[in-house]
Amino acid sequence: MGVSKEFKEQLKAGKVVEALTLALSEAIELEITTWVSSANSDTPAGGDQPLPGHSMRTRINIVDGDIENEVGSEFLGNGSYTELREFHLEQVQEGREIIQENLANLQQLFTVLSNTLSQMQTSRLSSNSQPLFPPSTPNNPSE
Repeated sequence: MGVSKEFKEQLKAGKVVEALTLALSEAIELEITTWVSSANSDTPAGGDQPLPGHSMRTRINIVDGDIENEVGSEFLGNGSYTELREFHLEQVQEGREIIQENLANLQQLFTVLSNTLSQMQTSRLSSNSQPLFPPSTPNNPSE
């Protein structure tokens, strides 16, 4: 099952914390790969993988701030695919913009969730109900 589908199913099941945990675990890294496939049937893995030197890859880890690039020899100098370098760089820039938008959306989501939980807690306390989340004790650890 894809992450997006699993996220939606977690939300439908009312498992908001699990859904957010899943989203955050998947949101820390972005990988962009540009490669030219071959019509030949003799390519490695039946064409599912690029030939050596025929791909560019950029991996961005937003938690660590790491950016890793791999540039195949066919994308350098007078290689066959040098015109695709600009395309790959545009895709990386679009990826960065998507990450920024997603982080802003997550921040808004956390603000709404925090306010909602706070209001629910206040409402429960004012009506002398049980707290929304039980206190953490050795016999009842909270998750």
